[in-house]
Amino acid sequence: MSVSARKVPTLIESLSTLISHNSISSVLPQYDQSNLAVIHCLAHWLEALGFACEILPVTNHPDKANLIATLGSGDGGLVLSGHTDTVPCNPQLWQSDPFTLTERDGRLYGLGSCDMKGFFALILEAVQVFQASDFQQPLIVLATADEESAMTGARDLAHQGRLKGRYAVIGEPTSLRPIRMHKGIIMESVRLTGRAGHSSNPELGVNSIDAMHDVIGELRTLRRELATQYNNAHFAVTVPTLNLGCIHGGDNPNRICGSCELAFDLRALPGMSNDDLRNEIRQRLSPIAAQNQVTFELESHFPGVEPFETPASSALVQAAERLTGHPSEAVAFATEAPFLQALGFETIVMGPGSIDQAHQVDEFLAIDQIAPGVKLLQSLIQQFCLTSQS
Repeated sequence: MSVSARKVPTLIESLSTLISHNSISSVLPQYDQSNLAVIHCLAHWLEALGFACEILPVTNHPDKANLIATLGSGDGGLVLSGHTDTVPCNPQLWQSDPFTLTERDGRLYGLGSCDMKGFFALILEAVQVFQASDFQQPLIVLATADEESAMTGARDLAHQGRLKGRYAVIGEPTSLRPIRMHKGIIMESVRLTGRAGHSSNPELGVNSIDAMHDVIGELRTLRRELATQYNNAHFAVTVPTLNLGCIHGGDNPNRICGSCELAFDLRALPGMSNDDLRNEIRQRLSPIAAQNQVTFELESHFPGVEPFETPASSALVQAAERLTGHPSEAVAFATEAPFLQALGFETIVMGPGSIDQAHQVDEFLAIDQIAPGVKLLQSLIQQFCLTSQS
């Protein structure tokens, strides 16, 4: 029986419903929302299309879940993966309700329309042209939780090791261009604690701002050294980057600063290790703290995302390049790709919409991305699920 013979919403209906469910994820509890409504919608629709659906609660997050939906069986096949959450938004700044899909000027506006609920709507549309009995390898739709905050959903899947397959496409907005590598990211805070005192006598305290001056100097030295040691011409910014993002310290001009905190991020190139970078930072900064007689703490804001690269020789990369007519590229933003790669998948990032619209007021998915996106997914399914794989 044709998959299309089963009742499912239209693409616009499914996208409208997904956007209507607030699934914001945030490290700030006052903004964080459950993604279960989105997960259950997707499971309901995919079950109607013949998929076997498994909803997996995220460990220690009872209001969050991942979804694994499988059509067909075998050792290979294709995973189409996306995250169900969105970033927070300020509705007062939008021209229309961010939780109501709104069409104007050839665009579909709504929170998550581009990043990345639109990808799920395209999957639902794409699969309906196939006969369920024709699948010689499985098609797996993966929907994850909390990508926009700490990637806890993908981390949980990688830890469980439950997902099996050979190829994976993560549908982040790339304007339907294949991405085979991206930088990693860590976000760290350095805390220095000295001793407050009256500024009239420096001997009465230990100034943590003075110590932080030396810390900043060492981080800038590290930044220069990394840029000298590592370079990848595939990236627009060809070197690792280290950004000093924010700093806080002291409470009054006439008091010796007792504590100071600096937050920064570091985006590593493929071939570099986040753990190695953290260890090097700690080894460089600990002696500086000791010399300045302050206590030193290095804390990670989240576990980080490793750099990612799939070889250009990958069958999936080559298929995506052939189908899109575009060479594979590299991007600076991080995705869930390293977690799927850790499970053994040849992985690329490729989806409808532009990353320029992600995390923006009046986020939209251009309508002219929809038909090519559906056709591209159908071609990938045809190649990796409807033919035998050796």
